[in-house]
Amino acid sequence: MTRTMKTGTTKTGTQALSRRRVAVTGALGLATVALAAVPAHAKGNVDVTAPGTAAVGKAFTVTAQGEDDATNYKRVCLEDRSGGRAWHQVACGATVGRGTEARVVAQAKGTHRGTLEFRAVLYGLSGPQDKHPTRMRNSDVVKVQVR
Repeated sequence: MTRTMKTGTTKTGTQALSRRRVAVTGALGLATVALAAVPAHAKGNVDVTAPGTAAVGKAFTVTAQGEDDATNYKRVCLEDRSGGRAWHQVACGATVGRGTEARVVAQAKGTHRGTLEFRAVLYGLSGPQDKHPTRMRNSDVVKVQVR
């Protein structure tokens, strides 16, 4: 007489499989809750506009605007440089509150031939009279060819 083994799942095997399913489902649920609790990143942008070319000694207009919803008060400033030197602040706009886009308009003049570079910097302030603003973001660099 030959003996055959009965194959299949036993009661203890079914319980172990059930426990694993519950553990996996719980881990996925916990991961979903953890991802939902992560704070959203602030949205914002800074843009600068300037002409592509300018004549030596002639004035031209450079404008910048910026927004960031991470701060209640903000201000945008224009910076320039030529010849790869350090950035210098040209002008700053007024301090504005949440929901308003910060703007600045400046007149610039190329004193010699070459490339002038401009960028806008958005600063966040803790209040309208804050003397120590925090740099939030920079715009891309815009180049003006002075001829």
